[in-house]
Order: sequence, then C-alpha cells, then structure tokens
Amino acid sequence: MYSVKILIAGGDGFCGWPTALYFSERGHEVAILDNMVRREWDVELGTQSLTPIASIEERISAWKEITGKTITLFRGDLQDYEFVHESFKAFEPEAIVHYGEQRSAPYSMIDREHAVFTQVNNVVGNLNVLFAMKELVPDCHLIKLGTMGEYGTPNIDIEEGYIRIEHKGRVDVLPYPKQPFSFYHLSKVHDSHNIMFACKSWGIRATDLNQGVVYGLWTEETKRDERLYNRIDYDGVFGTALNRFCIQAAIGYNLTVYGKGGQTRAFLDIRDTLQCVELAALHPADRGEFRVFNQFTEQFSVLQLAERVQRVAAEMGLTVSIDHLENPRVEKEEHYYNAIHTKLLDLGLQPHLLSDELIRDLIETAERYRDRIQTNVIAPTATWR
Repeated sequence: MYSVKILIAGGDGFCGWPTALYFSERGHEVAILDNMVRREWDVELGTQSLTPIASIEERISAWKEITGKTITLFRGDLQDYEFVHESFKAFEPEAIVHYGEQRSAPYSMIDREHAVFTQVNNVVGNLNVLFAMKELVPDCHLIKLGTMGEYGTPNIDIEEGYIRIEHKGRVDVLPYPKQPFSFYHLSKVHDSHNIMFACKSWGIRATDLNQGVVYGLWTEETKRDERLYNRIDYDGVFGTALNRFCIQAAIGYNLTVYGKGGQTRAFLDIRDTLQCVELAALHPADRGEFRVFNQFTEQFSVLQLAERVQRVAAEMGLTVSIDHLENPRVEKEEHYYNAIHTKLLDLGLQPHLLSDELIRDLIETAERYRDRIQTNVIAPTATWR
C-alpha cells in the first residue's frame, strides 16, 4: 500500500471523522476541511448527538496524543472560493474525499430557505472544489459522496451510473435516469452532472460513490477514546432509520415507520463506507474519467428493519411496538427495487453485513447515553407536501 495525501471535506461529520482517522491510521497524510456548520444545525433543531462529541480541535489533539499522528485542519466554508483555493494550495492533495455537504433530505424540505440553502451550499461548494482542482491540482482524484437516492425507485434494475439504451435502431451508453427524492437529492444530481462535465472538459478524474443509508457507530479508531467518539443522530431530521430505531427501542419509544414501511433502500455499515472510500482512493479513476460506484452492501425495507430491531430488543428484555405514522414524504411505499453493486466488490470490498450483534450494540450504547435523548425531536416535522 502506498501513501496518499488526502483532503477530507466535511471531516468533522458522521462519515468524515471516522474516514479521517481510518486513513491516518494507515499512514496516509490527512487534512480536514470543515466549517463545523453541522454542529450549528443541532442547535437550530434543538437536538444533540446521542454520543458526546468533542470539538474538532480536541479530537485532532487526542488522536495525536494517542497515535502520534498529525491531522491538518483547514477551518472554513467551501462556498468561499478564496479559502478553498488557499487550502488546496497549502496542502496539495492527491485525493479529495468530498463529504462536505448538507446531507439530510428532511432538512432540505423544511421550507424554501432550507431548500435554497441546501442547493446553494452543496452545488456551489462542489463547483469550487472542481475549479480548485483544475487550477491547482489537475491530477488529483475527486472521491465524491453521492447517494443512491439520486436514482429514485424505477421499475427496472438500477445500474451503476450508466445504462445501455437501444432506441430507434441505435445504441448508446448514457447516464442512468435520475428520479431524486428531495431537494437534497436533487443537489446531488446537479453535483453528478457538474463533475461529469468537468471530467469531460478539463480531464480531471473523479469517482462518484452513490452511497446507501449508513448505519452503525463504532470503528476501530473511534472507539479507542471517548474524545474520538463519532456523532450519532436520532432526530426526525438527521436520524436515519436503523440507528433511530435502535435508539427508540432503548428507551421504550415505539418505532416510527412512515406509512406502510415497504420503502426499500440500500444500506451499509459505517465500517464499509471507510473500506469503499479507501478502495476508490487506492484505485483512482483515469484522467478524464467520471466513474460511478453504487456503494452499499444490502437492501432492506424500512419495515424489515423495524421488525428486526423489535425482535432483538425483545431478546434483550425490551418491549417496543411499531407505529405506522402518516408518511410525511411523497414516495412509493411499495415498489420494485434491485440495485447493482458489483464494482466495489470487484475491487476487494469485504462487507460487514447487518448482524443482531450490531443492533444490540447500538441499543446498549443508547441505554448508556439515554440521559442525552430528547424524545420531543424524534417525530418527523418536515413534510414534502
């Protein structure tokens, strides 16, 4: 394995922080670029991470104390091109892992202001990254975290980024049609188009990782010390299904399934997010190539996850019911869903499939920090209607 200079945009977040530690542990030179706005959204929404999370400065200092390894911090906003330009110039990254966007569909649907903020923040920030690469590090490899939500729920198999089309006697390979779920997912579609255009026009290299819903909490690095703990969300805006269900089960709060619960999505363990990003970094795209990997390991319906958490909780002596709430989203609640995800497996991904042990661990962690849980923020508040 060779060492790579890796800049992680959004390195203070749920995926970004463990990614920074993972690469640093393996001998890569790591820098974090973040404006810490995710912490401000907790204040705005009146919630907090289930687990206590130290400041970014404390996190980085603790990591150096424990391992002797240094992580560089660039504190600022991707919408500020002067800051982005100076950060790239100072660090000269060979790879950029781009998590630095507003990542919640419900947050983008709260109202007009949140929708506009999400799209401006995400699209402009990503464009600034592309222009800084073009001007300063044209051989750098962009690893962009997209989302499986870009595809929607078509009644055909979801391919990895591209689809072969036969039309009126002619054949072409085209970007897979997008049917995004929210203004957030639409921003990711805009990102994909902008990156593809930049690769074609400027000859930069990029990998778009269309990631499924991430579950889990601990990685080998984050569990070493409480100062390294990752955040975990349970509220109706940023909390994702499995993590939220486990936290609800721990406190006897009925599991909140939206509508029928037949909505099927792609999922993966946080540890596999790290594996996938590493595989992309160590096997970069070619110059001018925009490649797409579907980054997930399993598919579940929301109701399947709720029933599994309910069963594991019962084995732990915890009784919890499943509530079917009126769905605040506009989406198909029963549908065909079969997404292809072979490219990362071909590169060597070794999946951590969902286990009862992981569900128990999440429930036990929630029991440990139950005094930090605010039940008034669990119910959904944003509506698509």
